[in-house]
Amino acid sequence: MVKRGNYAVRPINDLKDMLQQSQSLFGDTNAFFIKNKEDIYKAVSYTEFKNDVDALGTALTALGLKGMHIALIGENRYEWCVSYLSIVNGTGVVVPLDKELPGSEIENLLIKSKAEAVIYSEKFHNEMCRISRSTPYLKHFICMDTTGIHQDEPVSASAIHAGIPSQTNVSADSFKSFNQLVERGKILIDSGNKSFIDAKIDSDAMNMLLFTSGTTDYAKGVMLSHKNICFDIIAVLSTVYIDSNDSSLSILPIHHTYECSLGFLALIYSGATISFNEGLKHIAKNLREIKPTVLLTVPLILESMHKKIWDQVSKKRVLKLKLKLAIFISTWLLRLLRIDLRRKLFKQIHDTLGGRIRLVLTGAAAIDPGVSKCFRSMGIPVLQGYGLTECSPLVIGNRDYAYKDSSVGLPLPGVEVKIDAPDENGVGELMVKGDNVMIGYFENQDATDKVLKGEWFCTGDLGYSDKSGFYYITGRKKNVIVTKNGKNIFPEEIESYINKSSYVLESLVWGEYDGNTGDTTVNAQIVPDFATIKEKLKLPDISKEDILRVIKEEIKNINKNMPIYKRIRDFSIRENEFIKTTTKKIKRYV
Repeated sequence: MVKRGNYAVRPINDLKDMLQQSQSLFGDTNAFFIKNKEDIYKAVSYTEFKNDVDALGTALTALGLKGMHIALIGENRYEWCVSYLSIVNGTGVVVPLDKELPGSEIENLLIKSKAEAVIYSEKFHNEMCRISRSTPYLKHFICMDTTGIHQDEPVSASAIHAGIPSQTNVSADSFKSFNQLVERGKILIDSGNKSFIDAKIDSDAMNMLLFTSGTTDYAKGVMLSHKNICFDIIAVLSTVYIDSNDSSLSILPIHHTYECSLGFLALIYSGATISFNEGLKHIAKNLREIKPTVLLTVPLILESMHKKIWDQVSKKRVLKLKLKLAIFISTWLLRLLRIDLRRKLFKQIHDTLGGRIRLVLTGAAAIDPGVSKCFRSMGIPVLQGYGLTECSPLVIGNRDYAYKDSSVGLPLPGVEVKIDAPDENGVGELMVKGDNVMIGYFENQDATDKVLKGEWFCTGDLGYSDKSGFYYITGRKKNVIVTKNGKNIFPEEIESYINKSSYVLESLVWGEYDGNTGDTTVNAQIVPDFATIKEKLKLPDISKEDILRVIKEEIKNINKNMPIYKRIRDFSIRENEFIKTTTKKIKRYV
């Protein structure tokens, strides 16, 4: 064991070494707790998980996919996890794809990534049949469900669920079943085939190719290695404590590095148990069923939960006063007498999260510090971090023993962070150096050269650090509004003020040049909370004029608390929510 942060961690060479160690240490422990089609939960041990990974990896190698790029698309599920490690631990390069992408973009990324095989869930079968007509280099289509066909069982196209379209470039036996491949791999291993099990890993080579659209640019392929991912896992686990007694409910999209590295791989490293959320509508039910101890989430989910709690108690003045009093009493008892009554006082809130939550990690966007503070006062510690896909992903994070709610935290052990060209307020671009930084962008040297300056990665994010070394993110470099007097305005800051209003669901702020004044003014587009406005006005129906009047008053109050140059000059109302990434960040470029 090595102590890099506050907690000792065991060294690992690569993800293959990690899985072997975890199987050796936690063999009979539940790695996964998954629900089957009969709505019954089934446990899968670490030994069973490793055996499935080895079997699928052996079968994929036998198909001739050694060293090839293999795409992976589907919902959060056990088969996705098996596929991921079966690809990277000795077969080839994994290309995780966003399941929310339209068919045309899936096809585009399959072409761009040069994938020769794709493992997918059943909902994508028809799409894969269509794609098979125009992508001759895609040789294997492997379905995680019952749709696929075993390669040794050639049948007519009509035998495949939904069928393969005519004029296809692949034969019917190019469509295969995940389960049948796993069984075939076990037979091969039993007969002495160790091609996958004995495969050596080059920890410096690209083994993960992840496409990130971000919020301001189009998809670039981020090349990551085993060294990148393993470094980040160990760094994170040296700053927050997770062990084999922990369990988690996987909610965020697993193709994203944030969920994959921290919500999947870091938990496998720790010997914890993973379960999968059945969809956003089922979060509350799944939390009660699984009773997780650790939760990985994004601010939008936490802020929504926080709003729901206060909306419910606000309906009765007595309940609101009781909640505020309970928070006050529990905070002072803990601070002065070290008496922790939070789980008892806020039992109902804890029960909605399963009753056992001890740690919540949030990232991908900034969280309202008041929300983190409120949850902590109820006995639910929320720790915010900062990262990018290009950094595997975490760079900076609050510790479970050292945190500031308004900050993204301290740099991870072994990661160097500096502020480039700080202004008079100490704000500049964050630069990162460490073994978590990507190899580069796939077949895009120009884009790589723009962000990699020697050993330093230019994040494109602006921020500053305080005297204690805690970092604060102020916004994206590309989004900054610059006035004619050289003042910098961060749209994200203005949005945070707007979004605090109970009458606003979300907002988007930008700068617009005013030809009359020769200056740039602050503009906003706002998605109102129509239900709350309706409740405030106590009207059966509300008109556009009613909505405008309420929002205008809110903007007026917000402007009072801001310097003149930051004030919102104009706004418009939007009825539908903004288009977002899978980690719930608004796609500004759209």
